[in-house]
Amino acid sequence: MKVSRIYQPRNPLFWVMLALNLMSLVLGWVTHNQSLNVLASVLVGGFAIGNAVLGTWIAWRLANS
Repeated sequence: MKVSRIYQPRNPLFWVMLALNLMSLVLGWVTHNQSLNVLASVLVGGFAIGNAVLGTWIAWRLANS
């Protein structure tokens, strides 16, 4: 598997992967730096982890296509 195959700016999946990973970064930062109640922390953290997993899966698909 070549990591250089992930960079495909003409493929829409590449941009979805970038957006999901950026959103995960922002959600993780919000969870870490903002004082949220427990429910909000769990929800935001869950979305961050879900975005990271989905972004990683898309990167795997791009690298193996």
